Amino acid sequence: MRDNSFEMARAMGPIHSLRARLRALLGEPLPTPRQLPRRSRKPRIGAHVVHVGLGLRLVVQAGMSDELWQWLMDQGWRVAVHRPDRRVYLDIPASWVTRLVDADPGHRKRLLAEAIESAQPRSALARGP
Repeated sequence: MRDNSFEMARAMGPIHSLRARLRALLGEPLPTPRQLPRRSRKPRIGAHVVHVGLGLRLVVQAGMSDELWQWLMDQGWRVAVHRPDRRVYLDIPASWVTRLVDADPGHRKRLLAEAIESAQPRSALARGP
């Protein structure tokens, strides 16, 4: 457990590193990872939906069913609630979101995995091919 706190601290910077080491010596518990935001109603068209754990974002398109939204929430996707959200996400291209909307429920998991592999930083999507 102690090694884990030092690895986390190394990623945070020197001040956070000292704090983490002091907490480890005092026996304080490690900070818990952020929990998923609450489930919500299906977002409107054009809203950003994020998977905080994977650092991914997609834009809701027309045709997204309530059943697809429930499935996405089961996979860990939520509506972005923090404004401004300073996190850096990889964006899933709109073409993959369209395929996901049109897909049969049995093929969604495979399509989502392919979409995640094709995710790109926002600047790459804005430039185009």
